[in-house]
Amino acid sequence: MGLLMIIVVRLQYTPIDFMMHLGDRVIDVGSEWRTFSNDKATKDPSRVGDAQNPLLSNGDLSTMIGKGTGAASFDEFGNSKYQNRRTMSSSDRAMMNAFKEITTMADRINLPRNIVDRTNNLFKQVYEQKSLKGRANDAIASACLYIACRQEGVPRTFKEICAVSRISKKEIGRCFKLILKALETSVDLITTGDFMSRFCSNLCLPKQVQMAATHIARKAVELDLVPGRSPISVAAAAIYMASQASAEKRTQKEIGDIAGVADVTIRQSYRLIYPRAPDLFPSDFKFDTPVDKLPQL
Repeated sequence: MGLLMIIVVRLQYTPIDFMMHLGDRVIDVGSEWRTFSNDKATKDPSRVGDAQNPLLSNGDLSTMIGKGTGAASFDEFGNSKYQNRRTMSSSDRAMMNAFKEITTMADRINLPRNIVDRTNNLFKQVYEQKSLKGRANDAIASACLYIACRQEGVPRTFKEICAVSRISKKEIGRCFKLILKALETSVDLITTGDFMSRFCSNLCLPKQVQMAATHIARKAVELDLVPGRSPISVAAAAIYMASQASAEKRTQKEIGDIAGVADVTIRQSYRLIYPRAPDLFPSDFKFDTPVDKLPQL
């Protein structure tokens, strides 16, 4: 009998029973509200709003009354009994519109979130300083996006920004200079290497051609063959030379469409580097077309 009692006591305190006993007293630290988003195919009526936006003056901590659907929501004349007061200031509304435009532009050229955040902060600084009065907010937003790209090390050309906005290249350039002066900030100088990888990728060129074009552009700058030329036009000319020497040839127009430069601009830069072509190619480059057979233009 004593042996039987010992076995019973041990069975009452097995680890499984002990864990089940504790499980009954685990505190639920989850949300207290209930969400109905999965119950019906209607909007989620959970009582939580959007995330706080620190870029707005009041943090966007506001309450909006939804449109009434029942008879109790309307008076005898059919007017809604509960109206939203205009709680957002005009400055916040202007910034919200600009933030939406910035997000739309960034999405069109596949820019990451950190670029959008930096652009929003730049726009907020410029808007609050009121140093660019008279300039369109869309133009300021486009220029801020251009600056943010350069500050984050992923520069885009003016034409690329212009293609996703409704502002001319000339106006974006003006706002760019004014913003740098107003915020007393600066951006790193762009180089041919900043664009080479993206241009070659968009042209579907192999890695060997990209490396050769990068080497050609860098040597051309070191030898001072292209003084006063834009890094974008030098990169385009280097890509043209490297592709013409390989089996994957690309025309001036194809390269110009990707780089955003005119055919004549590519030809001008190409003519400057062509006389030193034998010195520009890397030593291990495999020529499909010899240097002396490259187009002279």
